[in-house]
Amino acid sequence: MEKQKPVLILFGHPALRRSRVNRVLVNAVRGLDGVTVHDLYETYPELDIDVPREQRLLDEHEIVIFQHPFYWYSTPSIFKEWQDLVLEHGWAYGREGRALQGKTLLNAISTGGAEEAYSQSGSDSYTVRELLVPIEQTARLCGMEYLPPFVVHGTHSLNAATIGRHAADYRRTVEALRDGALDVDAARDRPRLNLDLDAVIRS
Repeated sequence: MEKQKPVLILFGHPALRRSRVNRVLVNAVRGLDGVTVHDLYETYPELDIDVPREQRLLDEHEIVIFQHPFYWYSTPSIFKEWQDLVLEHGWAYGREGRALQGKTLLNAISTGGAEEAYSQSGSDSYTVRELLVPIEQTARLCGMEYLPPFVVHGTHSLNAATIGRHAADYRRTVEALRDGALDVDAARDRPRLNLDLDAVIRS
């Protein structure tokens, strides 16, 4: 059996009490062996990021997930603050910045827009994957493998049963990443990771 790869979920939702989807998703992976859920807004309500602590967490994990609602085609603000401070030159990138090389990064996102809206012919003109290119390029600069996002579309119209199915898929995805059961080659070029999990997760 392949050795488990520890997973760090950097979770950020500025209005968690009103969340219909992210709260259920993150609860589905809390307590999993080898998985650390790190709530950025809970830890840093004043956005005063503890850089050494965050860098230690990154050192200790092989898989990093940014889990968040899709705010203005990007992340909530705390993720930008986190990136600006934590991903230091000489540590995360640059000639001597090798701390993150070989690790994996992906986003887990909820969005109110339907999937068809995120397309060249849709109202948002681009796919979610295309809109995440700045994060993908950040991963590349740091020597990380970037995987397609896990995306839950149309959150405003989802009922509890459907949200529960997405949460089960998220748990399955996190477990597969941890256990090395996700086929990275099969997943790499997909628009979103959960388009067809059976096609990318080895049984």
